[in-house]
Amino acid sequence: MNTINRRRFLETSGFGLSAAALGPGVARAQSVREAVPFSPTSTRVLMTGDGLGLTPADQGQLLTRLAGEGLISPDSYSNGGAVEALEERCATLLGKERAVFMPTGTLANHLAVRELAAGAGGRAIVQAESHLFNDSGDCVQTLSGMTLMPLGSGRAGFTLDEVEEVVSRTRSGRVARPVSVISIETPVRRRFGETFDQAELDRVTTFAQAEGIQLHLDGARLFLQSAYTGIDVADYARPFATVYVSLYKYFNAVSGAILAGPRRLLDGMFHTRRMFGAGLAGAWPFAAVALHYLPGFVDRFRDAVAVSEAFIDQVTRHEAFTVERMSGGTNLFRLSVVGVDVHAFRRRLQERGVELGGARSDGSVLIGVNETWNRVAADDLADRFRSALG
Repeated sequence: MNTINRRRFLETSGFGLSAAALGPGVARAQSVREAVPFSPTSTRVLMTGDGLGLTPADQGQLLTRLAGEGLISPDSYSNGGAVEALEERCATLLGKERAVFMPTGTLANHLAVRELAAGAGGRAIVQAESHLFNDSGDCVQTLSGMTLMPLGSGRAGFTLDEVEEVVSRTRSGRVARPVSVISIETPVRRRFGETFDQAELDRVTTFAQAEGIQLHLDGARLFLQSAYTGIDVADYARPFATVYVSLYKYFNAVSGAILAGPRRLLDGMFHTRRMFGAGLAGAWPFAAVALHYLPGFVDRFRDAVAVSEAFIDQVTRHEAFTVERMSGGTNLFRLSVVGVDVHAFRRRLQERGVELGGARSDGSVLIGVNETWNRVAADDLADRFRSALG
């Protein structure tokens, strides 16, 4: 495998010097790379997942190509090389001083809340439907001795009134255990991509800052949300001390996460990362793939959103199709097909190059928008659905 030093990596991949400074040949290569990143030569549209659904063969081809172009620099225990280049790029995009690679989002959320609380102890407010509260094995409670205070059961978010009540109650108890951190996830996976209401979010973050309560953003799908709202990811992240972003959900890495925040908090985070058994000896395959898909992602996803909107407009003109939008949703919606066997319909769509998810108990199908929607025009996609009715 070809290896290059960090300066050469940053120059050739477009994350250091400007394209203009590197000459017209490199400038053209960067422009093509950012506008049209590697994609399998397929016209298949995947209607599940947030990313391209790269196969092991696809991943191998991409890594071979990047290595052949001299665009992969190895790291050492998740430090330096392509990992450092990714960290620096993500910190810049998120408007933070520093970013640190993490192998999982579970660890990124955990260590953020732990460090913001100044080590073990304290209490953190979270959404009752959040990934941190439901899907992380009580890691914060078990491994860092913190108590999580869930709010907003059955909803994507919670209100300032709810926060104020908890903060007041925990401060005035016979044994004071005040809230030291508020962690907010948006979009919310367990609410099918619903976002935290922006007006309420502004009120909560303003209150927290006034009260000296630290803020963490679980922004696993934050770049995706930005494509829908038009709000820059740095603007979303600005009120929060730390923010986590997933690398595998739509940047197509096999695994990985980024935790961004202030230098004072993250400069020594690799020690804590290793303490938790997460100092991977080599993370360059994850970083190299994410670095490849990161530039221009929001613009490309906006294009996919435009295709999906045009598709919905066309397909719902047919009496067989109805669409249910998620309240405050992003890239997920429900499609119902009347008068056909859904399983047979799925098979016929597959023959036409569309991969549909399984039918739900009510007969609807959960549809996910991702970059594969850019492979076809909206009218072509609508035609495939209509012809698959049988």
